[in-house]
Amino acid sequence: MTNIFKDLRESYMNAFEGWKEQLWFIAELIIISAAVSYLIKYGGAYLPVSGTSSQALFIVLLPTVVMAIALYLRYLFHKSKR
Repeated sequence: MTNIFKDLRESYMNAFEGWKEQLWFIAELIIISAAVSYLIKYGGAYLPVSGTSSQALFIVLLPTVVMAIALYLRYLFHKSKR
């Protein structure tokens, strides 16, 4: 009977490690997104940008593209690690 509890505990701990890794990844995304938002809000006033629509589109899409590249590189890194 104690072996069953031991196996159950090990299984639970392994599952917890997976959740912990996923939660840390989500926390990283939130922190990075907050930092990018802060830079846009307070650093954007210092950029001498004229009001064209193409420049506005570029500025709006830039954080999304940067995050997509970062996530893709992370995916490649984890894929090659396996």
